[in-house]
Amino acid sequence: MTPALAIFVKTPDLSPVKTRLAAGIGAPAARRFHQLAAAATAEVARACEPWLTPYWAIAEVGPAAMAAWPGFASLHQGEGNLGERLHTVYADLQARHGSVLLIGADAPQLTSALLQQALTVLGDPRTPFVIGDASDGGFWLFGGRAAIPREVWTRVRYSQAQTAAELQQHLASHGAVGSVGGLTDVDNAEDLPALRDALDRLSHPLPAQQALRQWLDTVGASTCSVEREA
Repeated sequence: MTPALAIFVKTPDLSPVKTRLAAGIGAPAARRFHQLAAAATAEVARACEPWLTPYWAIAEVGPAAMAAWPGFASLHQGEGNLGERLHTVYADLQARHGSVLLIGADAPQLTSALLQQALTVLGDPRTPFVIGDASDGGFWLFGGRAAIPREVWTRVRYSQAQTAAELQQHLASHGAVGSVGGLTDVDNAEDLPALRDALDRLSHPLPAQQALRQWLDTVGASTCSVEREA
């Protein structure tokens, strides 16, 4: 069965998006970043078809939310905190597809090669789980091919410097966790220069990644300049 890829998103106009980023660059620019980053992430996911089946994992319910995210099948993240929502999506897709990768839309410098690497790790009988560390101590990717109890997800403290380490610790009794390359995911204005540099290092950026990179030079130019001088 083809592995699944779930992209976690919030819908502008229905939920606040990128609130920590908005505190640094303003709500309109943060909203635009969210749109461009989601488009870039989707383009990478599309390049992985048919060996990976992408889904939008949408925070909101209803036809307006569904219509805002075309191109892939979609599912609702469910209710509760982040750990509960990660459990809901992971359990659903793991039962349907066997193997599943979970990502957000805030590390748009990802590549199809990194996703393929994650699937290769999951193909090793010794590693039923895989994680891609984020530079802030969280994770930009998680994948697995085995069921995970709800309490593993809900015991983790998210958005902390030890988030990825805690998840791996709670998974220890359920199987080994392999790893793929680390990335910076964008939470704050301070993360934008790292994203700019990562996009510049891509050997074959996709058009949507190029569009995001151009935005960083125009709409985000003043913010990036301030951060480089800080």
